[in-house]
Amino acid sequence: MPSLFATSDLHVTHEGNGPILDRVVPDSPEDWLLVVGDVAERSSVIRDTLATLRERFAKVVWVPGNHELWTTPKDESQLRGQARYEFLVEQCREIDVLTPEDEFPVWDHGAKPLTIAPLFVLYDYSWRTPAAEGKTIEEVLAQAREAGVVCTDEYFLHPDPFPSRQAWCTERLKVSTDRLDAIPAEHGTILVSHWPLHRHPTAPLHYPDFALWCGTTETEDWHLRYRAELAVYGHLHIPRTTSADGVRFEEVSLGYPREWSRRARGAVPLRKLLTA
Repeated sequence: MPSLFATSDLHVTHEGNGPILDRVVPDSPEDWLLVVGDVAERSSVIRDTLATLRERFAKVVWVPGNHELWTTPKDESQLRGQARYEFLVEQCREIDVLTPEDEFPVWDHGAKPLTIAPLFVLYDYSWRTPAAEGKTIEEVLAQAREAGVVCTDEYFLHPDPFPSRQAWCTERLKVSTDRLDAIPAEHGTILVSHWPLHRHPTAPLHYPDFALWCGTTETEDWHLRYRAELAVYGHLHIPRTTSADGVRFEEVSLGYPREWSRRARGAVPLRKLLTA
């Protein structure tokens, strides 16, 4: 019987995380794996890691995280923005890993078919603290800097050819809704996005201003609108199970050693979501 597993935020090039990849293994050759972003920053490492996981699992589905979209000085590829994303999609296709640009696979081992929808939607700075409401984006970012919070995306995640990350987000929302609207009405869904689609998972953030880089209000009802049985995400490095409107939300991130080493369970690089 196949099972559906998920992992995210493996950050395999981070000291202490590399060996943990050996623990991302299936229970059986039929198992599927969702890789929910932030595998690494360098394009060659992203490809090699996904290729390794594809050798182990019957099907692998990947969505990009912010770290995959960074263009850093040490990367072999200096492509930026949309061009970098398209390059990563082509790399995935060469190793038989599904992406948000491919046909959505269907998990048909339950009471009803569940379309697995890998999504790349980014963020648009709309998840704000009460003190930031009504301010311009420039003012909001300045307020976050004053609080000592600046996401590294501001330096390495380029939106080219779009004029801004929020403009790229707007385009990705359109692409995603067009594809989600085409899912058969009799299907439930498993929504997979590196950035959480609903804001409630950001409540425990130590720095509330960081929510600016975590999602968009435009996706707040997608778990209902698209009949989700399950919403899977990463990014926050707060692995846990929550719910909204009766829908299960699973954060499946590993995170950094300084984070997982403080948890009672230690490093948990793989979560089983469903079993046939």
